[in-house]
Amino acid sequence: MTSVFKDSRRDLRERAFQTLFSLETGGEFIDAAHFAYGYDKTVSEDKVLEVPIFLLNLVNGVVDHKDELDTLISSHLKSGWSLERLTLVDKSLLRLGRYEIKYFDETPDRVALNEIIEIAKKYSDETSAKFVNGLLSQFITNEN
Repeated sequence: MTSVFKDSRRDLRERAFQTLFSLETGGEFIDAAHFAYGYDKTVSEDKVLEVPIFLLNLVNGVVDHKDELDTLISSHLKSGWSLERLTLVDKSLLRLGRYEIKYFDETPDRVALNEIIEIAKKYSDETSAKFVNGLLSQFITNEN
């Protein structure tokens, strides 16, 4: 993370993705969120690192709506594709993006989409970023 973006919504969104990815591999919610938020921060022993509410709201929302998000995402996959065929990175990004587009009124849909695409470029490849863009764009087009 560059220091310019530390604790920005972009940074917190990326850390929410990292938390969700960790949960896919069997992590615990609070432990995963604390690690994703604090792994590059220096905190004195007498101070408790507080995870920002924006990050917690994103992760908690995705976890709470996971089945619904998976159904919505699956319904937009091409014939012959299923959620199980997707990489954990793509699945986590799609859930996070879909959740923010559907439930976060304070974030414009296009902003949420662009942020998820940038995270996809960083943690996957250009093909994955295009796939995430194509799928999540359907939700913006269909809802507006």
